[in-house]
Order: sequence, then C-alpha cells, then structure tokens
Amino acid sequence: MNSNRRFILKALAAGGVMSATLGGCSRVSNPQQAEQSSSDKDWLKAQSIRDAIVVPSFAEQQFNIVDFGAQSGSDHDCTESIKAAIQQCHESGGGQVRVPAGIFYTGAVHLLSNVNLHIAKGATLKFITDPKKYLPAVFTRWEGLEMMGYSPLIYAYKQKNIAVTGEGTLDGSANNQTWWPWKGPHKEAHWDHIVGEDQKPARMKLMQDAENGVPVAERVYAEGAFLRPPFVQPYECENVLIEGIKVKDSPFWLLNPVLCKSVTVRGVTMQSHGPNSDGCDPESCDHVLIENCTFDTGDDCIAIKSGRNADGRRVATPSQNIVIANCHMREGHGGVVIGSEISGGVNNVFVEDCTMDSPELERAIRIKTNSIRGGVIEHLRYRNINVGKVKNAIVVNFFYEEGDAGTFDPTVRDIIIENMDCQQVLKKPLYLQGFERAPMYDIKLKNCHFNNTGEDSIVRHVNNMTLDNVTIDGKTVALNDVLSPS
Repeated sequence: MNSNRRFILKALAAGGVMSATLGGCSRVSNPQQAEQSSSDKDWLKAQSIRDAIVVPSFAEQQFNIVDFGAQSGSDHDCTESIKAAIQQCHESGGGQVRVPAGIFYTGAVHLLSNVNLHIAKGATLKFITDPKKYLPAVFTRWEGLEMMGYSPLIYAYKQKNIAVTGEGTLDGSANNQTWWPWKGPHKEAHWDHIVGEDQKPARMKLMQDAENGVPVAERVYAEGAFLRPPFVQPYECENVLIEGIKVKDSPFWLLNPVLCKSVTVRGVTMQSHGPNSDGCDPESCDHVLIENCTFDTGDDCIAIKSGRNADGRRVATPSQNIVIANCHMREGHGGVVIGSEISGGVNNVFVEDCTMDSPELERAIRIKTNSIRGGVIEHLRYRNINVGKVKNAIVVNFFYEEGDAGTFDPTVRDIIIENMDCQQVLKKPLYLQGFERAPMYDIKLKNCHFNNTGEDSIVRHVNNMTLDNVTIDGKTVALNDVLSPS
C-alpha cells in the first residue's frame, strides 16, 4: 500500500475532517467541525482530571473533642483537647474528630493521616490570636517562599487522607488588632488599617535569603518577623478534602494547599476582607477540583500559584490539572487568577460555569507575572463565565508589581475563553500586555460580550490572537479594533 493511501485511511479511521479519493487527497477541511472536536477533547480532559482525583473516605468512628476535655466559651483553650482527639483518631485507624455545636477556642491544629476534622452545624472553631499559640515554627511556604514560620492555623505535613468538613465555621479572628495590622502601612479599600507591627523588613530579608540560596532550615521567620500565617495549609499531602464549611477572617491566605496531590474543595464559603485574604490558592499542586464555592474576599478569590522567583524555580513544580466549576465570586482583586507567584509554571486549567458580580471585583479573569517571576503558563480553558459588574474583565499583565526588572521572561500561550458575558465593565474589557521580545500567543476569545464598558481596551504584544463573535457595547469587534499602539 502506498504511503498516500495509508495516510488517507488513517485519517478516515480517526474521524478526520477531510474528504479523499484513492488516487490522491483533496483537503476540504471543515474548520467548524475541527474546532468543535478540539473543544470536546479539552473538556473531556477536564472530566478525566475529575475522575482521577481521589476523594478521601474515613472510618465511621467518631471522636468528639468534648470527650477529650474541650469546653465551649472564651474561657477555655481547647488546643490540647483537639490535639489529643486527633492523635487518638489517627492511632485508632482514622475517622471523624467532631467539633459539636458551640464556640470552641484553639491555637494551631495539626491534622494527621486518615482524620476528618468535622465542624458540626452550629459549631465554630475560633482561633486564638496570641501568636505564641502558633509556635514552634513549622516548614511552610509564605508568598511562594519556603521558610520556618508560624504554623498555619490548620496545618498538615506529609499526611494522607485528611479532611476538614461540616456545616460549621472556622473563624480566624484576624479582624482584631493582632494579625491584619502586621501588613504594615497599606491602603486597601476592603479593610480598615490599624497601625501596628510591620512585616516589610522580614519579607524583604526572606526574599533575599531565597535568592541567595540560604537553606530553608536557616530561614527562621516566626516570632518577631510578623509574617502572618495562612489559615488552612496542607503541605505535601495526598487526598485532601475541604467541604461545606465557612472560613472567615483569616490572618493571610484562606485555603493554601502546597505541593499536594488530589485536592477537593467543595461547597466552601470564604469570607475575609483583610489584607492578602486570598480565598483558595492551590500552589504547586496536581489534580485539584474547586467547585460550588462562594468567595467574598479582600484579595484574589482563587489564585493558582507555583512558587516565587528563585525558590519557585528551585522546587520546579507546576500547578497542573485543575478544574474550577460552579463557583460564585463577589468582592476580590480577581475572580480566577494565575500568579503572581508562578515561577514553577501552570498548565491544564479548566474553568467553567462560574458567576462573578460586584463593583468591588477588580478583575474577572487575571494572569499576573513579570520578568522576575517568569514561568510557563499554558493550556488554559474558560467557558460559560457570567459576569455582572466588574472593573476589568480579562487581564494578562507581564508587568505586575516589579515590572520588567529581571531576565526570566514569562511564557503565556494557548488560552481559550468562550461564552463569557459581562453586563457591566466599569473600566477595560481587555487588558493584555506582553513583552515586545516575548509576546503572549495563541489567545482565542469566542462568543464573548462586554457591555457598558468604561474605557478602551489595551492589547499589546500578543501573537496569533483570534476574536470570534466578540462584541463590545453591542458592536462586533475585529482584532484591529482592540490592538493598541506599541
């Protein structure tokens, strides 16, 4: 059989979009059919990610923290009682550590394998604001940098099959005069600044330690450093479930799984308007599902990360295989965000059926990086995004924070956004700003509509951008209509 005939039969057997004759082939591709096939393949990949995520299950036995001495009320510190219940549950083969109705005060909670910390309906686990309750220092990541720091309020290190579930509330108590003021002098619309200690000196020193390759064990930034701990941080864990709970008033990022595999965040309400109150930040994680969650935050609602600068490149672990579905974003700096601590890269992100609506929502879809952060950001898919009010709709910015001050040009490519409907864009529908020497490329918008816009778009240094049925204020626009002078 000649090679031409073999090629034809292979294409036909694969359902290819060409017609052929045995004497040769005449390419009459159907672009619409090919495009649909490609889209279907993308979302089949999203389903395969869902199917591959392991959701932990637990033994039926329960360990009520009251049976270990915990008492409701501000006069009682339940830290040791909760620790004892978790230890007993773990040693007994796992199960549920139950926080019953009431308000229980505690310091740091450290989860162990096969333990489901269950916050019952009517229960609040309220975290004490004395920083000493989060010592000794633990191995953690802070703004994408590894260090020894204050324990996250709920922490797990190298554990398997863990969960925080229930209909109750985790209250970080950070809206008092302890945690949030550590941000230092800072103008922020979402919170009332109280002058206090300042994280800036330690933050700058930690960044320099990372650039200098100082061993992590020597990067001790706990007491006296004023670097606020995240709320929930499983670190290098497998099979993590966070479901049903309300998380409020976090010192720092709310949910921050780091270097984890198989993470499910489902039906969680996140409400915190303090500085750096990101809602859910999967960082260097593989196979993550975030669905049916509500975000009302003082920073990004969801921010996918993978380490910062030299530290991110050293660990070299991307965030990948992430599905975000049926979430609602209210206030925040961004709805679904990638970056800015993204030096390890990100790939295979699928976002669908989300709603976003608030005059205080800064951006709907956002990618932020620069030539210090770098990172390869690729294969991102968004569909069925309904936006009420937002300040800026789609933002991809290569000049975030430090600007163009490094030698690690980011790579941003292969992005498709389809069926995005914005009712009111208070500022720019599109803000895409690449580098002239390193443009972003392969960006496609399909069936996207931006209404009641306040400002013109800015689109610079984007190669191979396609607009298919894109309207701004009711007018169909072509690429030349949105391109800006370099």
